[in-house]
Amino acid sequence: MRVLVTGGAGFIGSHLCDRLLADGHEVIAMDNLVTGSVDNIAHLAGERRFKFIHHDVTDYIYVAGKVDAVMHLASPASPVDFARIPIQILKVGSLGTHNALGLALAKGARFLLASTSEVYGDPLVHPQPETYWGNVNPIGVRGVYDEAKRFAEAITMAYHRIHQVDTRIIRIFNTYGPRMRLDDGRVVPNFIGQALRRECITVYGDGSQTRSFCFVSDLVDGMVRLLLSDEVHPVNIGNPEETTILTFAETINRLTGNAAGIEFRPLPEDDPRQRRPIIARAEQILGWSPQVALDEGLSRTIYDFEDRLAR
Repeated sequence: MRVLVTGGAGFIGSHLCDRLLADGHEVIAMDNLVTGSVDNIAHLAGERRFKFIHHDVTDYIYVAGKVDAVMHLASPASPVDFARIPIQILKVGSLGTHNALGLALAKGARFLLASTSEVYGDPLVHPQPETYWGNVNPIGVRGVYDEAKRFAEAITMAYHRIHQVDTRIIRIFNTYGPRMRLDDGRVVPNFIGQALRRECITVYGDGSQTRSFCFVSDLVDGMVRLLLSDEVHPVNIGNPEETTILTFAETINRLTGNAAGIEFRPLPEDDPRQRRPIIARAEQILGWSPQVALDEGLSRTIYDFEDRLAR
C-alpha cells in the first residue's frame, strides 16, 4: 500500500512509519513539526519508499498519485500543549480531520483516526468499554484535546455514513517508549527525566490515581491490525494492567537507581482519577493483546532518554 501518516514525525507516528515500511509499504509522513521532530525520522532519509512532507493538515491536503490509506495521527497530545496551543489543538481535531477525510474520500482510501482514551474524560465507569460515552468537562483546560478528539470521531463516522469512506477509529490509552518528547509534560517523560537528573519525582495528588501503560510497539501493532480489519466502530488499544501513579514513580526510581525519592503536589484540574481499557473487542476482532512487560518497556525507554540527554 501507499500510506499517508499525518503526524508522521511525532512519537507514535514515527514508530508507525517504521512498522509500515518494515511491512513493505510505501509511506508518506506529513507533519508541521509543532510537536514532532525530524530527529524521529532522520534514520529514514535514505529509504526510497519514504517521503516527508512539511505541512499543516489544518490547511488543504494535497498528495500526488494514489493513496491507499490515510492514518490520521496529527495532534499535539501533551498536557503542556493544552494550555500553550489550545486553538491549534482544536483546529487539528476539526479542520485537520476534515481535510484528512476529504483526501481519503478523493483517493478512495481507507481512513484510520487515532483517537484517545481522553474521550472518556474522568470516567464514571471503570474500566472503560468502547460503549461508554465519557465524562468530559468541555470548558476545562483539558477539554480542548478531549473535545477535539470527540469531534474527530463524530466527523469520521459521518463521512463513513454519508460518503461511505472506509473508516477505522482507534482509542489509544497511555503509550510510552523511545522518542517521547523530553519536555512532553506527561507522566512517563516527567518521571524519567526527573529520575535521570537525580531529582525527586513529582507526584500530583496522593498518587492513588491509576493509569495503564502500553509500550509503543504494542500500540502500533494494534493500529496496523485495525487498519487491515473490517471493524468500523471504535476499538480500545491499551494495556489493561492498571498501576497507581505512586507505584509507577517508585518503579522509575528503582530502574534508574534514583535515591532522591518522591514529592507530592496538588492534583491538576480534571486530571482523571482512573484509566484502564477493556480490550475484549481488540482481542476478539484483531487477535491483539499487549506483549511488552512494563519493566522491559521502561528499561528501553530509559536507555533512549539517557542517550538523548547525553547528546
